[in-house]
Formats: sequence, structure tokens, C-alpha cells
Amino acid sequence: MEIYLDNAATTWPKPAAVYEAVDHFMRRVGATPGRGGHWREEEAMRLAIETRARLAELFHAPYPANIVFTLNATHAVNAALKGLLRPGDHVITSSIEHNAVWRPLQALEQRGVELTAAACAPDGTLDPGDVERALRPNTRLIAMLHGSNVLGTLLPIGEIGQIAHRHGIPFLVDAAQTAGAYPIDVQTMHIDLLAFAGHKGTYGPHGTGGLVVRPGIELATWMEGGSGSESESETMPAELPGRLEAGTQNAAGIAGLLAGVDFVLEQGVDRIRAHEIAMADRLIAGLEQLPGLRVLGPAAPELRTAVVSVTIEDYFPEQLAAVLDKVFQVATRAGLHCAPQAHRVAGTLETGALRFSPGIFTTAAEIEYTVDALAQAL
Repeated sequence: MEIYLDNAATTWPKPAAVYEAVDHFMRRVGATPGRGGHWREEEAMRLAIETRARLAELFHAPYPANIVFTLNATHAVNAALKGLLRPGDHVITSSIEHNAVWRPLQALEQRGVELTAAACAPDGTLDPGDVERALRPNTRLIAMLHGSNVLGTLLPIGEIGQIAHRHGIPFLVDAAQTAGAYPIDVQTMHIDLLAFAGHKGTYGPHGTGGLVVRPGIELATWMEGGSGSESESETMPAELPGRLEAGTQNAAGIAGLLAGVDFVLEQGVDRIRAHEIAMADRLIAGLEQLPGLRVLGPAAPELRTAVVSVTIEDYFPEQLAAVLDKVFQVATRAGLHCAPQAHRVAGTLETGALRFSPGIFTTAAEIEYTVDALAQAL
């Protein structure tokens, strides 16, 4: 039995339609959206437009043209941060951020942007009031993740969005862990900029992702090049999505992303979340019976994603991950998970943690096998 419990990094397997869509595009279409003048280019453009429409449906975004394709969520976050912030601006984030947000913010801080990290509790939970108390006259942006890839913690995005909206401050959300796996409504949550990864909860291929931009948010370009339109201009187009889509897009990946988003919409985000949380709850119940084991993150299921990270007294997470993989064929992930800030908050910066992340295709039998495998490994 081969079991995959690393869906927080990349969902696998993908729905069959995703593989078929990529193969069909590569074999039968093969052109670049917006560039050319033949039917293949037109079909590539149709698929891109349809993908934007499906993503708009998923996120309740009113303007599909304001969804910009990127290589991943990190690319989207960088486009938002570096397109909006200038020296002298102040930005508020959380103390459990993934490096996708934390590193570009550190780079911007070195260039004169002021940064405040609202402190989270050891389980990753955050008091929205702490965000409001951190506001300054020069606060230009609130930027933080929705779900922690280490602690599983869901930050109170809805409440923080209300604070941002009330004070007229743009709100950027890194939804790498929640897009497709947790209901997101950019309008009711007052999200002005939403970054998402195509290869995770939307079941697309690697090299896909996007940035949803609220109308009225003006982002400076941080990368320029060919756009397939307004080629006579020496600057990037003024309108989205072309303004932020320099160079050839991952057209085959976008075709696969369309199939992945269709799968999510057909299954229903609520159903996907219910299944993943049920698997995570079953996993936690079994793991907590093992001696010396600590589960990171909040105990209440409604406060977390399906990410389950653990530490075990007297054992190195990397050793346990290797045994689970080589001996029991269970794929997990150990270490700092590109999120040392979250580990610092949880008190696991020195050791890291062993992370399990079930997905829509995970079964109860696989969870039982995994718990037994870890017990045997110990």
C-alpha cells in the first residue's frame, strides 16, 4: 500500500481530467494565448478565459479579467507586495507566515518598508484586535496567510478583512493552503488581493497559480515584457490581466488548472473540506494515543485545516519521515516546511515537525494504516 499524505505541499493524485486536459492541450492545441492569429491560439485563449471565469466562480470574484495567472502563490504574493508597497509604507502581517510572505517582506523592509508582525498564540491563533491595534497612519497594507502549512491554523480572515475595509487599507491574503479546500468569498471577506497556488487545493499542475485583484487596486509592474497586446507601447498595458502577465504563460498548465477547478466546483468546497477534516480528526485521534506525541495547532476542527503536524519526544522528524517512506510507503514531510516563523511560535524551530496532510482522495483505511505504521516505527 502506497499512501500519500503530503497534500499541503502538492495535491496528488490529480483528478483524471487534469492529466487528460494537459495531454490534450500539448498534443492538439499547443499555442500561446493572446499571441498569433490562428485557431490554435484562439482555442488557447478560450481556455484561459474560461479558467478565469471558473476561478471567479470559486472565489466569488466579480471580474474574471482581474484574475492574473502566475507561476505559483509565491509569484502572486511578490507581485502584490512589490506592486503596492513603497519605502515609508507600513505593512502588518502575522507571526506565523510562510516564507512566501515573510521573505519578500524582509526584503522590502531592507528597502525602507516598515513591518509589524501581529503575535499569534503558540497554537497559531490570532486576535483580530491585535491587528487593529497595530495600525498606523502610514499603514498601506495588511498581508497574511489564511491557513498555516505547519500548524493548520485558520486565521480570522473575515474579521481582519472587516478591519481593513473599515480603515480603507488593502488586504492581501495568501490562500495557498485554503483555495479550493475552504470556502473563500473575496467580497464578503473584504479581500482586495488573493494569492493562490494552482497545484494544491485547486488540483492543477505545478507552475500554476494566480492573483485575484479587486477593481480599484493599482499595482505597479515588477516584471515587464511581451504581453500579446499593445505591442507598440514601450510600457506594459494599463489593464489587467495583461499588465501583470509578462511573457508566455503556462498554457498547458492553465488547461489543467481549468480541469482541476471544475473538479472542485463539481465536488463542492464544503464537501471537500468536510472529508479532509474528517480524515484529519481520525488521524489526530489515533496519533494522540502514541506516547510522547504532541499535535501542533488548535484543537477545535473549525479553527484548522487538514494539516496535522506532530513532534515526538526523543525522535527526529526527518528520521520518522524516512522510515515511514522507505519501510511503510507513507509519504509525509518533515522539517521546517519553509515556515520557520510558525515553528518559532510553536516552539519547534530547533527540531521541526513531522507533517501529515490528507486530501480528498485519502481514505479512512489509509489513516488507520498510517497510525499503525508510525506506532511500529516508534
